[in-house]
Amino acid sequence: MRKSAQRAVLALSAATAVAGSVFISSPAMAASSPIAACGGGKYHVVGHHDFKKKGKKVATTFLLYNGKTNCVITWKAHPDKKYVSAGIAKYGDKNWTWQHGHFSTYAGPVKRSARGACIVWGGDYDHSRRWTLKWGHCGK
Repeated sequence: MRKSAQRAVLALSAATAVAGSVFISSPAMAASSPIAACGGGKYHVVGHHDFKKKGKKVATTFLLYNGKTNCVITWKAHPDKKYVSAGIAKYGDKNWTWQHGHFSTYAGPVKRSARGACIVWGGDYDHSRRWTLKWGHCGK
């Protein structure tokens, strides 16, 4: 085989391998619900906030809890490429745990063990609808 043909075959093989790995690791691995994204049936929703645009829901930030760990996720009503975030902080801790970016379906999950402590949690949709709940859901 000529060198140029060999290079073309190698380039095509490499591109196919990369495309296949991207396909396998993207939407097929995405969670089907906020509970699934947090880790399954042990979590339950204890709070939420809807983000609306022109009266229609565009996303919801959920706070879930499993008796030990809090989980926050911002779930979009419809897939899009707009910015979305989810965050949580424990009372007395100045550091937030955030996930943010241009995700198609959701941001998160972000988790914080806060048994016996209060938390602040929230999210954002499209850089214009940030929302947080100050020091609520004080774990037992």
